[in-house]
Amino acid sequence: MNIGLTYDLRSDYLKRGYTLEETAEFDKESTIAGLEQAIQNGGHKTERIGNAQSLMEKLLKGVKWDMVFNIAEGLYGEGREALVPALLDSFKIPYVFSGPVTLGVALNKAFAKQIVRDSGVNTPAFFVVAQSSDIQKINLEYPLFAKPVSEGTGKGIDSASLINSISELKNTCDRLLSEFNQPVLVEEYLPGREFTVGVLGTGEEAYVPGAIEIVTKQAGEKIYTYENKENYAEAVEYTAIKGEIFEECKQVALQAWKALNCLDGGRIDVKADRHGKISFIEVNPLAGLNPISSDLPILCRLNGISYQELIDAILKSAIKRNFKV
Repeated sequence: MNIGLTYDLRSDYLKRGYTLEETAEFDKESTIAGLEQAIQNGGHKTERIGNAQSLMEKLLKGVKWDMVFNIAEGLYGEGREALVPALLDSFKIPYVFSGPVTLGVALNKAFAKQIVRDSGVNTPAFFVVAQSSDIQKINLEYPLFAKPVSEGTGKGIDSASLINSISELKNTCDRLLSEFNQPVLVEEYLPGREFTVGVLGTGEEAYVPGAIEIVTKQAGEKIYTYENKENYAEAVEYTAIKGEIFEECKQVALQAWKALNCLDGGRIDVKADRHGKISFIEVNPLAGLNPISSDLPILCRLNGISYQELIDAILKSAIKRNFKV
């Protein structure tokens, strides 16, 4: 099978003057090389396509692939992750991972939480602040937690995200509204242990290959911030979990995964609430796939699953789903 690769290479955008934070979700060359090698090891041919603009150029020239392995995050707007799969749909080219509707909903954390909550999954009470005057309408129990509604990789999350008063709430929301030019998700803070759960497969065939607990190493640090994610080796400790807590995380993750119609592979982030009950935080249906540093490969590795086995499982799901084999 001839498989094209769509992605956003971080170095390309840095050369064009974008900042480290603006490009935080984009991929390193080592990610593309590792993914390419794993796909080839599975018996397939690969072609590097690149970002959405490169894809559009090739599509307009009539270039086709049997399937596209898509990890392109996009740069602007709430539809940025949905752009590549929408283009591929319009040319009837099959692809790996979720479709444009799921990716658009998942990127907006409030939309995702509404669907997951309505499916019966525990998630903290929340409110969306679209403008500063909305803050007065919030009727949630402190402490609260605030973050941009449509960002990833911990962007916009720092020590000020944990809020204990109306003055802190106003200061944080006003800053985030100005800095990110998008609404702010405010939710009741989850004080318990934090986990990320891997999910592979689609629908009733979806399964959890493992989950890990995320513990920040710095004394007193409670938040998995953007800085922690960028410097994970020094700042964060990951531990595979087993037993009852794993089963609770697994149940929440699978229910959320199916409710949002996620496909082939990704991650669900969960945390224990003030009553000790596992609660949905957010979904990543376009999870990072760096063989060494991304959370999904890390949690698979800590649960005895190699990077090759991970990519093989993702491809198996996508091929079965698209080609009915």
